[in-house]
Amino acid sequence: MNGNYRREEKPQSRVVSLTMDESFFFERAVRALDRYQYDKALKYFRKAVELKPGNPVNHCNMAGILSEMGDYEASNEVLLHVLEQVDPSMTECRFYMANNFANMERFEEAEEALLAYLEADASGQFLHEAEELIELLQVELQRNIRDHSVLARRGSDRHERARKMLEEGMFSEAADLLEELLEEYPGFAAAANNLALAYYYMGMTDRALATVEEVLRNEPGNLHGLCNLAIFRRHSGPAGAEEAALLGRRLATIVPFHREHAFKLATTLGILGEHEAAYQHFRRLLAGDESSADPSVHHYCAVAALLSGRIDTAERLWNQTLKLDPDAEAAEHYLTRLPEWRKNGVSETVSYHYRLEAVKRSELWRRWEERLPEDSPAIREALLRTLRSGTEEEKRHALQACRPLVDDEMTKALRELAENENEAEGLRELARAALGEIAYDPPEEDELPELKFSREPAELPVWEKRWQDVLDTAIRASCAPGDFGLRRDLEALWTDFLRRLYPNVPVLSYAEGWAAALDYLTDKLRRGESTYEETGRRYGVSASTVGRYVKRIDQVCNIKERMTMHGIDHRKGL
Repeated sequence: MNGNYRREEKPQSRVVSLTMDESFFFERAVRALDRYQYDKALKYFRKAVELKPGNPVNHCNMAGILSEMGDYEASNEVLLHVLEQVDPSMTECRFYMANNFANMERFEEAEEALLAYLEADASGQFLHEAEELIELLQVELQRNIRDHSVLARRGSDRHERARKMLEEGMFSEAADLLEELLEEYPGFAAAANNLALAYYYMGMTDRALATVEEVLRNEPGNLHGLCNLAIFRRHSGPAGAEEAALLGRRLATIVPFHREHAFKLATTLGILGEHEAAYQHFRRLLAGDESSADPSVHHYCAVAALLSGRIDTAERLWNQTLKLDPDAEAAEHYLTRLPEWRKNGVSETVSYHYRLEAVKRSELWRRWEERLPEDSPAIREALLRTLRSGTEEEKRHALQACRPLVDDEMTKALRELAENENEAEGLRELARAALGEIAYDPPEEDELPELKFSREPAELPVWEKRWQDVLDTAIRASCAPGDFGLRRDLEALWTDFLRRLYPNVPVLSYAEGWAAALDYLTDKLRRGESTYEETGRRYGVSASTVGRYVKRIDQVCNIKERMTMHGIDHRKGL
């Protein structure tokens, strides 16, 4: 057949051509699997294996179906074939084999396969499940499991600390710890993936890509690595976006066994715009006990359902989200939009964000991040609406963006804002600056060197709340009332740092650490005598934390070089 099947319906009808390649049979298998038609799914996966025998995913899917059907012996034969002939790095196959042996009550062989898994898998993706299986085997064998090493446990405490640092925005500290860990355990894939994320959040995109590519050289099928690579590539220019789209389509063909992997894959596919595949994974997650009571998973599945054309399903899922979490404002917000969408179609950005604040920010600023033309009616209307009825924070965002768009109606909205005495003075000042009535930054004080940092927030198409939080923290801790010069210098350095990194700005959730570094460097540029210890005390952070963030800002803004150019001795400390 040469991979093609041709059928003539009638003598005069057109020939319908179906490309019956691996993807065709994979999709048929997944469809059958969704309907619990295991015999059909097995037949299609076998055909996919025949067409592409070097793809371990199809083999493992086939083994999983055989196990579901109770044919544990055949399942283990497939898994052993993967390890011996297809991809020896897929250590999870040994864990699947252990489960099959346990189901066959061949407990000695289950123990052997399980210990082989624990001694070979550095990522520990099934570590908790393996511990549960150990308890079962010890009961059945009436003895303790043989002495063994657990590769994933080596350095696991430090890895967990680093993971929590990432969640708290302590990216530099996490990177230091993970680099140290990988020196000891070079094959620790989970640590390497998290190190890549730390680099990415710090704006070090090249190092993030190099790290995740090294993971994938060692383990081509590492799912977290593939997901991270797709997201990194998506934000690395047009060529990177194209590569991310191709990788997204590849990821859409994967059906992970493990819940954590399914969630990582589903969220990544949603980010990449592969909403149909994302929906299928979220739906499977909701079928499990752990996710069925999680309102956020219902919300994610609802968004994927809507964006894949299932508006009734989305409505049902958002209603369920509100039952589980009555404060789920994003779900409530989208439910109010459904009647219009049913009538006219979805005409606005729908975000996977669970919180309404993030949803609103995504709706308003995503078009700017995608660099739509400045005269886009959608942008213009969103800005006008925000200037007239938005919150103070939203108006601040809008004022950073509207200067290139000034026309008669925009001018009127800016004028109303600038003259409204009920508005915050900072907003009124920004409005006057947007109208061109005042300079955004006053002239430099004569006694201070001109360091030529960018002072124009309009160079950034967005101004995030977390960026403002860092600046506000520094101003509160360092500026006396009326100290406009210091405030101006803090703003100048911070804006320059963000501008150089944009759009790959770190998450910056650890506001105190970044603010302390901003304060310290601004003082040094003003010929001050600050120390890490003294600055850290004022912000409630350690001296080493101040030093790490100072180093990061210096890497981006070349502070030492600027100090040297203006005759400031940086050897006294930076």
